[in-house]
Amino acid sequence: MRAATIVLMCVLAAVLYGIVHDQVTARVCVEYFTVGHPPVFPTADPTLLGLGWGVIATWWVGLVLGLGLAAAARAGGRPPRSVRSLVRPVLTQLAVMAVCAAAAGVAGYLLAEAGAIALVGRLAEEVPAERHSRFLADLWAHSTSYAVGFVGGLVVMVRVWRSRVTPRR
Repeated sequence: MRAATIVLMCVLAAVLYGIVHDQVTARVCVEYFTVGHPPVFPTADPTLLGLGWGVIATWWVGLVLGLGLAAAARAGGRPPRSVRSLVRPVLTQLAVMAVCAAAAGVAGYLLAEAGAIALVGRLAEEVPAERHSRFLADLWAHSTSYAVGFVGGLVVMVRVWRSRVTPRR
């Protein structure tokens, strides 16, 4: 039961992070969601898009990482970690993701404004030219959140596993 609670905590944390993240990025460039994603929600309202995509795009990440963290915290003969002891590492990971996503979004925007990167193909045609830099800012922020989330999630799992020292006999 405690393992399921760990998984649930991770799913909820991921979804809440996704909603907050998408509330910001939907306001930076709504076209990232209306043009750059499948038309799941028939709206251009940034609040609704941020809520909807915040859930759809993150619940499964929380599930995958939650299963791994539950195993790292509870499996085997080592002393188990409590759910409560995992709150700080999970929140720290989310904070690192947010800082990295913000930095990547700013970098993507500045690189696009400088002409170092550009939107191409169908997206370049469908997104208004004056919104390309903002679209790339969102793209970089989202890509970075996923990358840092997965790598950081693995780091958290390893650290949690290593923290479970087998008692001496």
